Amino acid sequence: MAQIVFDHVTKIFEPDELVLDEISFQIEKGEFVFLIGKSGVGKSSILKLLSRQEEASSGRIFVEQKDISLLKRKELPYFRRKFGIVQADMRCLRDRNVYDNLLLVMRSCGVSHRGSKRRIMEALGRVGMIHMAERYPQELSVGEEARVLLARALLTEPEILLADEPTANLDPDSAWDMMNLINDVNHQGITVIASSHSVELVNIMHKRVLTLVEGMLVSDEKNAGYSSKALDIFEERRVQQLREKKKQRKKYDF
Repeated sequence: MAQIVFDHVTKIFEPDELVLDEISFQIEKGEFVFLIGKSGVGKSSILKLLSRQEEASSGRIFVEQKDISLLKRKELPYFRRKFGIVQADMRCLRDRNVYDNLLLVMRSCGVSHRGSKRRIMEALGRVGMIHMAERYPQELSVGEEARVLLARALLTEPEILLADEPTANLDPDSAWDMMNLINDVNHQGITVIASSHSVELVNIMHKRVLTLVEGMLVSDEKNAGYSSKALDIFEERRVQQLREKKKQRKKYDF
């Protein structure tokens, strides 16, 4: 059985901004999947819907065969521990060092002091940052902080890693290092879903690629590179026309 299922998922931001239009796909446990497409096509929304940071307007999302729309509020903190999340708006706190930033996560999960120290040092070791544990975020390079954010995402020993543009703002060497670290995480059995604008990295990694255009899934390819459809103005116009036809059909469908 698939670990993750999107079943005709639509997301609309009020009043009428259609972000995702009946998206359907399945992801098996242990897969590495890239989400690609221009800014605003719904890549980040897919990641946030999956972790219930946002809710779908229609359709269903299943994680390990459970419809996540049925989760009660009190269940959400435990559900979210299935995920390691790396996203641009979740940076380190500047008023505490790397170790204490990670300690906050452990405390929120109710992990003991001894258990916290072990898991923090293990996570920092996985990304080559043990020697930076006492540094403050402002003392780190952009690439080093990106590694710390990945370590933080791994603290809860997640089953799924959600990485929203994990190489954004990194120089080419740091971006390649980060992608190799994420690939290592995947080789340890963790499912990875990463959004990316990097044509070069997606081409080199040669993973499964889901391509989004104007909120619609236009291709799903395994062992693939960056799809030309993601940047094709004619594909964009085709999708716009298709959406307009769908809108007209619904308008007159009594």
